[in-house]
Amino acid sequence: MRTAATFARSFAALALGAAALLLAGCTQDMATQPRYNPLRASDFFGDRRSARPLVPGTVPRGELRSDAKLYTGMSNGLLIDSPPFPITRADLARGQERFNINCAPCHDRTGYGNGLVAQRGFRHPPSYHIQRLIDAPLGHFYDVMTRGFGAMQDMSDRVTPEDRWRIAAYIRALQYSQHANVSDVPAGERNKLNRLPAAASVPAGHVAVPPASQAPQKESK
Repeated sequence: MRTAATFARSFAALALGAAALLLAGCTQDMATQPRYNPLRASDFFGDRRSARPLVPGTVPRGELRSDAKLYTGMSNGLLIDSPPFPITRADLARGQERFNINCAPCHDRTGYGNGLVAQRGFRHPPSYHIQRLIDAPLGHFYDVMTRGFGAMQDMSDRVTPEDRWRIAAYIRALQYSQHANVSDVPAGERNKLNRLPAAASVPAGHVAVPPASQAPQKESK
């Protein structure tokens, strides 16, 4: 009997000891870690900022942007005059869609600078159809969308580089729609110009366009 009682007491003591060790390990050290909450001050660093600046030259994953033409619109320090990738009909359609969403409120859908924003008292942007912008390289429009220009803020936070090139290509198409010559039209397509309603009133050497595209459009709400 004594042996059994002694064993029971010893087992109970061991069990209590093990429980005590387990309870001692259940602290808040993992929950309350030695870390800083965002933007909390720090006494360790000289500038007292716990959020440290990135190491110079750090590139986020997927953001290397080694294609200078695609991401800057330049080559050897000069604006380029052609897109860095082939523009298809689908790309032009996408460019038109993005233009109507992001650009037409100021520039209007024909590019004359008479959008609803301008009609309500804000500064009118220049028409895409003035000679200075007709002669501007395509990279100019990309650069303006990327970095802003004058009263226009940049659009880099909401329009991807690829879509900026598609918009630039569509702007060039708008310019051609108002200022193209017959010589710009492929020979196989020139016969179709005779079917346009305004063909008889178009000056010699120019391309007929639908009357609605010859003047700024009043956009409905």
